[in-house]
Amino acid sequence: MNLTTEKINELLGIKESYKASDALMAILFDKEKREPTFKAFLEIEWRLDRDWFHAYFEEEHANKKKFAQDFTPDSISKLLSAIVGPGSNNLDVAAGTGSLMIQKWNHDRISMSPFDYKPSMFLYQCEELSDRALPFLLFNLMIRGMNATVVHGDALTREAKQVYFIQNDLDDYMTFSSLNVMPHSKNVEKEFDIRKWIEEPIEHVESPISIVDKYFKTYEPDEDSTQLSLF
Repeated sequence: MNLTTEKINELLGIKESYKASDALMAILFDKEKREPTFKAFLEIEWRLDRDWFHAYFEEEHANKKKFAQDFTPDSISKLLSAIVGPGSNNLDVAAGTGSLMIQKWNHDRISMSPFDYKPSMFLYQCEELSDRALPFLLFNLMIRGMNATVVHGDALTREAKQVYFIQNDLDDYMTFSSLNVMPHSKNVEKEFDIRKWIEEPIEHVESPISIVDKYFKTYEPDEDSTQLSLF
């Protein structure tokens, strides 16, 4: 069975494709629904070395007239990831649904033995303006167990709605990542060069303190707590 438009809509619990982004975002913020949804997708498509949503998004959601949205083909993404080679830090501005970062992640993980590879060895940094593309990008990062940051905003003006931190809490490539939303603090603004917030902050933290301090040294844990108190 293939991930057709009809099947994707069915898995997201919608009848019309224009509802996909909102439906998917709601699922991502609900762990009890999110992980069964991930597993349902994996029962149909187990290959994680490509973006399942590339054709679906371009056909159903891309705003080509207003934003000239055309996403990078897998062939170009593979070529670019091969040219860059394995590396611990990676940045994709205008990440879309994550096609390029998926190829870079795949290139990184197969560059070493599965006995040596750990998700914490790599940090994937993405920036994306589109409200429609963002949920698909987050989905693609989380289902693959990546550690990643996602700035939802304008890469040129540095105006942002939110900054997301995707973390593989167990540092295990066989597990999904958790979803955390960064606070609208001065430290976050400095770290990500955010010059203006254009949306109210979202309070959502799922991860315990584990490998966050590998990337962000300025968090302060609550006393007698294993939960994050980010920045």
